[in-house]
Amino acid sequence: MFKRILLAVDINAMEGAERLAEATRLLAGTSGAEIHVVNVVPTVGMPMVGAAFGADHNKAMLAEVKTALEEWTARALPEGARAHLLQGTIYDCVIRLSKQIGADAIVVGAHRPELRDYLVGPNAARIVRHAEQSVLVVRQAGS
Repeated sequence: MFKRILLAVDINAMEGAERLAEATRLLAGTSGAEIHVVNVVPTVGMPMVGAAFGADHNKAMLAEVKTALEEWTARALPEGARAHLLQGTIYDCVIRLSKQIGADAIVVGAHRPELRDYLVGPNAARIVRHAEQSVLVVRQAGS
């Protein structure tokens, strides 16, 4: 059914990540789909804030996140799953990468909706609204 699946995770908030991995494995297993995992590190908002940390801090932080993402991917998903680390606006990066790799489906996690989600809209909702592919939203247990 699917040839290429993109799983979006937040390596800094991994509660529910095992449910995401399990859903992705099941979805990929039915058709032998290729799995790609993406973590998006948001850009530092104001230039003044980014300048305070410096380029070396950003490089070190990205390297640390990439290592953690690759380790989790190797542990939680079948051999051959590819990890991607991007920096920018989360939903935009996920949608752009899904197009670049030719994903047939996107798997995202979602927490229990809160009032602010109805006003602003979480990244999962934006991905669902704007993606051209099928999107599987996996809620955390108990949500």
